[in-house]
Amino acid sequence: MKILQLNSVCGVGSTGRIAADLYNISIEHGYKSKVAFGRGQSNSVPAEDSVKIGGDFGVNLHALMTRITDRTGFYSSRATKTFINRIREFDPDIVHLHNIHGYYINIEILFNYLTLSNKPVVWTLHDCWAFTGHCAHFDYLGCEKWKSGCSNCTQKSLYPASLLMDNSAFNFKRKKEIFSEVKNMVVVAPSNWLASLVKKSFLKERSVQIINNGVDLDVFKRTESGVREKYGLNNKYIILGVANIWGDRKGFEDFLELAEQLDDDYRIILTGISEKMRKRLPGNIVGISRTNNIRELAEIYSAADVFVNPTFEEVFGLVNIEALACGTPVITYNTGGSTECIDETCGIVVEKNNIVELKNAIMKVRELPHSQEACRMRAEQYDKNKKYAEYLALYQQVKDRI
Repeated sequence: MKILQLNSVCGVGSTGRIAADLYNISIEHGYKSKVAFGRGQSNSVPAEDSVKIGGDFGVNLHALMTRITDRTGFYSSRATKTFINRIREFDPDIVHLHNIHGYYINIEILFNYLTLSNKPVVWTLHDCWAFTGHCAHFDYLGCEKWKSGCSNCTQKSLYPASLLMDNSAFNFKRKKEIFSEVKNMVVVAPSNWLASLVKKSFLKERSVQIINNGVDLDVFKRTESGVREKYGLNNKYIILGVANIWGDRKGFEDFLELAEQLDDDYRIILTGISEKMRKRLPGNIVGISRTNNIRELAEIYSAADVFVNPTFEEVFGLVNIEALACGTPVITYNTGGSTECIDETCGIVVEKNNIVELKNAIMKVRELPHSQEACRMRAEQYDKNKKYAEYLALYQQVKDRI
């Protein structure tokens, strides 16, 4: 079997690591596999099996046109046509889509090829962009226009940002038409929460399967760490937060407010902090720059006493599972799919934006610690090898439908 994956990035970030891991496991099972991507470089997949779509100039131009017209996904025509020729050469049995937004591919051209070639398609949704007229997330604002038809988008200035026009109505209508043309397609959601949204969207007629994101339990495990010594935190109770990009929707402001209410026994560590945000951190918050070194992340998770995820929008919450795998209990807001990996043995769920409840939950975890073994046991349900095996089974299932 020949499998082609398509994602905005390869080997970096959560979706890029998933694509690279799926490539590796498919190769191990004797399949031929390639990963196509639109941004950055790939150091995780051999050059002969990685396909770069277009270049930086095309991505920048696509982003610029999006800023003007709000039509992300409808540019990069030349790069997409060239890529289609590469697909024809490889002639995959399965096309596995991940994030097709990100200013690198033309969705009309791509889906026209998928329709005419009748290629079986697996599409893993890592956010909600596939069934909205603009945004990738809408939970923060409680918007429900995506159920019937987007227009007058209140998030026009957010990714994928438009500074001038609002084409959310056109985008919604055209995406609905384009994505409905491919007949042999299965939509995969990483959480029950996202699956429930897909079933209310214009993709509701599609077969929807739930395959949770998995973690590498050989890497994310209790790990000896010098983090406490490095930052002078040996006698402190460490509260950890992790994000690729911090902002209000990831709970950055909530961490600042929480820091004001903690005494000197506590320290907060935030990883993924930019230099601009570092300037806003009070003395009891340690800011660490973003890292793609997962072993370093495991050391940071292991050094913490509790992991706090005050997110307002979350499809699944892979960071929660990474923390649990390292034996660290989790406190998260009751948001999206972030709660699905938490039970009473390994953490606490609190209501969004309730700093008092958040602080009380931290105190409770400190007074009645969850065992490292219970946290680890909960994480073992999300072993990436088990989850990727579910994908291999799905590939065969979809192929057999032809």
